[in-house]
Amino acid sequence: QVQVVESGGGLVQPGGSLRLSCAASGRIFSILRMAWYRQAPGKQRELVAGITGGGNTNYADSVKGRFTISRDNAKNTVYLQMNSLKPEDTAVYYCNIVPALGSSSWGQGTQVTVSS
Repeated sequence: QVQVVESGGGLVQPGGSLRLSCAASGRIFSILRMAWYRQAPGKQRELVAGITGGGNTNYADSVKGRFTISRDNAKNTVYLQMNSLKPEDTAVYYCNIVPALGSSSWGQGTQVTVSS
């Protein structure tokens, strides 16, 4: 069983920055992929950014150039640095962990609100 805990959400003005963190714990042999998703009210959950154990990354077109995903393999932690935030980035952000063994796990989500 893998536990996933996100932190770092909050209220920020347009143009501001936030850094989200996600820590995985429990019976983890290794992690293949860590990713951030988000879900805005009335919309489907969408991929924001993902990163593999080897450091390969992918981003949604809407966040390219503004968001950066990174990971600390020793700490089983993934980060999402969000810059130049826009009101349309407002959503609940979820962390997803894909371990080498077992099924993927989700965190409880952290609210990000971009508003003046």
